[in-house]
Amino acid sequence: MSSGRILVVDDEAPALKSLTHILRQEGHEVSGRENSQNALTDIETQEWDVIVTDLRMKGADGMALLQRARECQAACEVIMITGHASLDSAIEAMKQGAFHYIAKPYRIDEVRQVVKNALEVVLLKRENQALKERIAGFPENCSIITRDARMLRLLDMARQIAPTGCSALITGESGTGKELFARYLHQHSGRREGRFVAVNCGALQEDLLTNELFGHERGAFTGADRQKPGLIEMADGGTLFLDEIAEMTPAMQVRLLRVIQEREVLRVGGTTPLKVDVRFLAATNRNLSEAVASGRFRSDLFYRLNVVNLELPPLRERRDDIALLAHFFLRRASLAMGKAIDDITPEAMRLLTRYDHPGNVRELMNLIERGVAIGRGDSLGLADLPESLRAISMRISGPSASLPTLEGNEAAYIAQVLEYTEGNRNRAAEILGIDRVSLWRRLRRYGLTG
Repeated sequence: MSSGRILVVDDEAPALKSLTHILRQEGHEVSGRENSQNALTDIETQEWDVIVTDLRMKGADGMALLQRARECQAACEVIMITGHASLDSAIEAMKQGAFHYIAKPYRIDEVRQVVKNALEVVLLKRENQALKERIAGFPENCSIITRDARMLRLLDMARQIAPTGCSALITGESGTGKELFARYLHQHSGRREGRFVAVNCGALQEDLLTNELFGHERGAFTGADRQKPGLIEMADGGTLFLDEIAEMTPAMQVRLLRVIQEREVLRVGGTTPLKVDVRFLAATNRNLSEAVASGRFRSDLFYRLNVVNLELPPLRERRDDIALLAHFFLRRASLAMGKAIDDITPEAMRLLTRYDHPGNVRELMNLIERGVAIGRGDSLGLADLPESLRAISMRISGPSASLPTLEGNEAAYIAQVLEYTEGNRNRAAEILGIDRVSLWRRLRRYGLTG
């Protein structure tokens, strides 16, 4: 957010004029109020992004304005500015929900930066609310959640090819949702009333995979005391999804190729082929073209499966989906666990959207479920995310994670965290895992209060 609507309140005319001038120079829409009672009316009747108010004023003071803002302005952030700096007043303002506390005489750059940070949080709050409202309209069994342009194009392609019955190869990193896409194709095809059968080709040895896919006749081998249909037969009239197809052995590739070509299957120990009507979908996180070139995968099978290729992007390339997915997983996990956690704090969401998620959508889902499981409040915050994730985030975009605790050079570590939070002591205390009073004491001890 490059600009915002800001209300400045100060009963000292020179200070009010100075602050409004500073913020207007930054391109913000600024209204100044010298009378705090008029400011209360403005808060009740207009929408503001940020309120910058003096703490000590005649009539309604800054704390009264803060309380009214909390009641009337869900996304608005309040910044306190006062010449009466004290530990008690700072802590009380933070407890009541102030975004930041600035003591006079203030530095102009400090005011600009704090307002900029506050506007970023306001934007996140409003995006979160919009996402919550959007997620509320999704059914619980919704399979693919996205607003990413590339993913939407892939879904459109999937809907186009679904009725054709052609084979498709779904590629992408682990955790990107390849099986979900396979199910999506099945659900939008004329085979939706038939079975969707999934098998992991990399999870079974060749003999076991052969038995699972093709089945066997009674007496085919020791212990085969009854006839067993294979998964290919079970998928007759429906869809067979072959996950991790690149792990299939050469011998199994030959058997599968014959089934696809002849549309018939021969059980182990059998003599009469059985006709089957199956759609084949396959997935892999490997490069099958390279496997074909190196001779590890049959080219004829590759071309049979790769009639249409759907390449799913990793989550780090669709960052606009992270917040949307996080809210969806939050709602689902909260309902499943009987919790009332219905929001994600701006700080936690910022961390989640900056993280690369090497495990993709599956990793994000696990992070949210873990946070809901250990969370105690009504919002999922930084403290509900793994310490390792917080350390990775700080190493990428903030202070080094080489000092994971306050042991050792504590003062240097606190200074790094304050730099990371751009001076926001309330959020620094949360990251450090201590309360605000303890942080203030350490700041005074190490001379970091300037």
